[in-house]
Amino acid sequence: QLQLVESGGGLVQPGGSLTLSCAASGAALDYYGIGWFRQAPGKEREGVSCISSSGGSTNYADSVKGRFTISRDNAKNTFFLQMNSLKAEDPAVYFCAAERLGGCPPRIRMQAFDYWGQGTQVGVSS
Repeated sequence: QLQLVESGGGLVQPGGSLTLSCAASGAALDYYGIGWFRQAPGKEREGVSCISSSGGSTNYADSVKGRFTISRDNAKNTFFLQMNSLKAEDPAVYFCAAERLGGCPPRIRMQAFDYWGQGTQVGVSS
């Protein structure tokens, strides 16, 4: 059973950067598509980014394009979300997720993902 654990959340000033990590155990990530989601208080969980098993395909929500970068290190069974130029609208609990088919759909939907981490809090405040 694949298990995912996020780390790297915290509080930063507007314009600052954070890198989230998601460490996997119980199975190798090589064949899984990977995604990051976020959920702000009172809002639905939304897809932020995903990357295919090969790393050849990535997608981003419009709200984070050009600021966030997803990556994966299959050798370390870990994947990342580099977040730059953080804005007031970015604070949320960020979740990592994995899907068994290895894909990265253009529309990053929760229903496509099979395994989830517990989340890590990201705050942006001056």
